[in-house]
Amino acid sequence: MRSLATFIIPILAFFVLLLIYTKAFGPIPFSVNSVTTTKTDTFNVSGEGVVVAKPDMAILVVGIQVEANTVKAAQDQINSTINKVVSAIKKLGVEQKDIQTANYNINPTYDYTSGSQRVTGYSASSNLSIKVRSIDNINQAIDSAAGNGANQIGGISFDVDDKSKLEDEARQKAVAVAKKKAESAAKIAGFRLGRMVNYSESFDSMPQPLRMAAGAPAEGVNLKTAVEPGSSEIKVIVTLSYEIY
Repeated sequence: MRSLATFIIPILAFFVLLLIYTKAFGPIPFSVNSVTTTKTDTFNVSGEGVVVAKPDMAILVVGIQVEANTVKAAQDQINSTINKVVSAIKKLGVEQKDIQTANYNINPTYDYTSGSQRVTGYSASSNLSIKVRSIDNINQAIDSAAGNGANQIGGISFDVDDKSKLEDEARQKAVAVAKKKAESAAKIAGFRLGRMVNYSESFDSMPQPLRMAAGAPAEGVNLKTAVEPGSSEIKVIVTLSYEIY
């Protein structure tokens, strides 16, 4: 009994002193520091999806260049030609909103043969960008512009007017390719794919350009234009980021 009392009395004394302390000074503060470290590795993989489509519209650039003795004469001449070209293009069903003036310049021309700079006249030039939404009219549009005074054909770009559905199709293909790459890499390298943590994409759907030589047909030559739209590519490139374990 004496040994048991010797063991219990100090414990009871400790709790009594602790109770007196907390009553007098409040609870004893305790602090616990917890440090948590998280390390997540990620794996990035890219995929490309391509859809080939037939263009349904074209953008035609035609130029007009004239020369005259005065600024006013050059201006009147080029304005008259522009109006003729625009009027002819509109008759093909092209709306005003799809005809845009790309540039308009009037500059002096010089003669340097006498050893000094001498103004000999003025040159006026302008380009029209024409969006032909009915692609079947593109050849007729070229001939009509040239036949009404356009003496420069800068080029044609073929494109698809509404690419949203085609982009979705290309996107699906790109994601499928990227996922297949990720699963194959995980199997070969021996890691496990976690959740997808990031997604990014880019597009490569530039209109297909067709360059044409500048200049109108020679006088008396009545050749029909024949250009083919070919095909356009809609390309989507996606990058997927996975957590890996």
